[in-house]
Amino acid sequence: MTDQRQLRIQDFDYDLPAGRIAPEPLPDRAASRLLVSRGGVLSDKHFRDLPDELPADSLLIFNDTRVVRARLLARRPSGGVVELFCLEPVAPHRALEPALQQTAQAGPATWRALVGNGRRWKHGPVSLDFSAHGQPATLWAERAATEPGGTSLLSLSWEPAELTFAEVLHAAGQLPLPPYLGRAATEADSQRYQTVYAAHEGAVAAPTAGLHFTPELLAELARRGVGSGHLTLHVGAGTFQPVKAATMADHPMHAEPIIVQASLLRQLLVHRPRPIIAVGTTSLRTLESLYWLGVALLQSPAGAAFDFQVSQWQPYESAPDISTEAAFTALLAHLEATGSAALEATTRLLIAPGYRFRVITGLITNFHQPASTLLLLVGALLGETGWRTVYEHALTHDYRFLSYGDSSLLLPKGA
Repeated sequence: MTDQRQLRIQDFDYDLPAGRIAPEPLPDRAASRLLVSRGGVLSDKHFRDLPDELPADSLLIFNDTRVVRARLLARRPSGGVVELFCLEPVAPHRALEPALQQTAQAGPATWRALVGNGRRWKHGPVSLDFSAHGQPATLWAERAATEPGGTSLLSLSWEPAELTFAEVLHAAGQLPLPPYLGRAATEADSQRYQTVYAAHEGAVAAPTAGLHFTPELLAELARRGVGSGHLTLHVGAGTFQPVKAATMADHPMHAEPIIVQASLLRQLLVHRPRPIIAVGTTSLRTLESLYWLGVALLQSPAGAAFDFQVSQWQPYESAPDISTEAAFTALLAHLEATGSAALEATTRLLIAPGYRFRVITGLITNFHQPASTLLLLVGALLGETGWRTVYEHALTHDYRFLSYGDSSLLLPKGA
């Protein structure tokens, strides 16, 4: 039996030549290649072939988060540039939506951030002059604290004070491209590093499996009767966090906020047991997290306060005899009882070999970095031999890797 805590990340490593990392997107989103793994049988397609490759009666679940321009280039009084990569709000709002709508009229905002080129920034504010709505504006940042792990707490203020922080980021910030691309964002990235269905601002990295979809392809899928649903997981910078520990027991999974409408829970209940295909690892982790949230709710003592969080090891600490339908029904009942239209929660779920999938049938995903938790997830879906076969085929058949690279449709046996 697999002990997920003792899994060695070196067993999920492979050689990825730098030349195989796609530095730019293709001109046509749907022209990317699609490697289909159907029960272990591989075939080379293009992404526009997806409608022909999906199982009958499939329901695609998309993550509709939108990437914010969270990279700010401020200057010290001496003129030196300091990079501020805003990760998550801390005060006065911890929830993302009200934090983005905060104005400076309410006082400074505190955000957790990564600070680049900040060794010489000891005291006092750094500033960034920009233009918003055709008027001059300025952002000031002071480092309130340095945290373990390399992040800092920044106190942020700006003028005009009536601007929301979302407007500040939109006007002053840059799109935070993945660091492995090794280049600054361009105006083209403003469009191409977003999915065409992105709706809710909050991510600092794109759900890249969705970058291949075009409006025309979505219309074709709908014409063929392929269902679709949307959820939101705001991708955090932890998605780039390397696994430095020898075993997973010493690797802390990052927390990410998820928002799921009650209507999607009803849609999932009606659709089961027909195929549910996650578009991207973020959609997959959210769907599987829903099951564990429902389980925890059912196991919670009556009347007790319930904390909507999924821990890293929750699936491996028990094997509940609770169906997916029962878990989803419990979540719906809670939403109805509290008059809520959407479920808001946090997940740290680690999906690794030995995990039993409760919701999804298959996955659409790009090709991931070596020795990453995303590769553990693929290994959980396809098995040791399966994921290595897929990646060896992709490497020997000139597939492009990582965020702007090609895609795969992974359907394990029985899907």
